[in-house]
Amino acid sequence: MTWQILLTIFFLGLGLAMDAFSVALTDGLTYSDINKKKSFFIAGTFGFMQALMPLIGFWLVEIVETIAGDLAGEQAGHIASIVVKWAAFGLLLFIGGKMIIESIIELRKPAEEKTSKKFSFKEVIFYGFVTAIDALAAGVTLHAGLSNTATVWLHVSIILIVTFIMSLIGLFLGKQILKLLKGRYEISGIIGGTILIILAVVVVLF
Repeated sequence: MTWQILLTIFFLGLGLAMDAFSVALTDGLTYSDINKKKSFFIAGTFGFMQALMPLIGFWLVEIVETIAGDLAGEQAGHIASIVVKWAAFGLLLFIGGKMIIESIIELRKPAEEKTSKKFSFKEVIFYGFVTAIDALAAGVTLHAGLSNTATVWLHVSIILIVTFIMSLIGLFLGKQILKLLKGRYEISGIIGGTILIILAVVVVLF
């Protein structure tokens, strides 16, 4: 394993982390009760998921190749990557659209009836899964020559750390933008929903 491979893994992790960064930015914009503990939970969840999916993809190809040969493993990996890419697209589009509609409804309410969005452990875990599911394809990339059964654990650990840091940055920026909006959670919800819809399109295109 050379430093060139480690650098490639770092940039792969950075690319994968952009999904988590975008959703963390949205969380920082929309959750009204974010604190340090919750921020670390969000970043940790996103990092874990972004590392887990490539690992699953890697071992999926490895198992299929062992059973049916190299060509079958490669084909299985590509089919899985296409399926999860469109699944991620649909889920992100739905979540983003739902967030925008709910924010518009909230925007039309009288000031005394408006409510802010609260942190949800279940929602964070779900978001972590949705944003990471397309990273399953990265497992095929790892298996294609970057990793082997011994080094893949180090490589997904690098992806985890990079995603964790980028998620914390996203949360921080989201909270700073919310301050500029003076706590207008209904506006931040529209911005967050738009970010998720853009992310859905990016997932399909790249």
